[in-house]
Amino acid sequence: MKCILAVSVFGIVSGLPIWAAQTLSGEISDSMCGASHAGMGEMGKDPKSCTTGCVKAGGKYVFVSNGKIYGIQNQSFSKLAANAGAKVQVTGDLDKDGKNITLTNIAPRD
Repeated sequence: MKCILAVSVFGIVSGLPIWAAQTLSGEISDSMCGASHAGMGEMGKDPKSCTTGCVKAGGKYVFVSNGKIYGIQNQSFSKLAANAGAKVQVTGDLDKDGKNITLTNIAPRD
């Protein structure tokens, strides 16, 4: 009986998602520009104002890390607007397909 319980517990623990809580470094951007603001002309030269402007125009905040763009599930997260266009370190839960993140913290990065 103990052996069956141990195997069951191991199976449950090993089945936990490895994509859950993650800490990643990157930049808060917007869904219109993605990884590069270059296509936005003068506005694109300042990532903060570009990101803020694109979000006001209907874009969504995204997180860009090593060229990969993650959708941010909780668009109303309190620290998003203050860190728009900034290099940051985020902590959050990745969804099972690794395309979206639900943020739990944003910290400035040098």
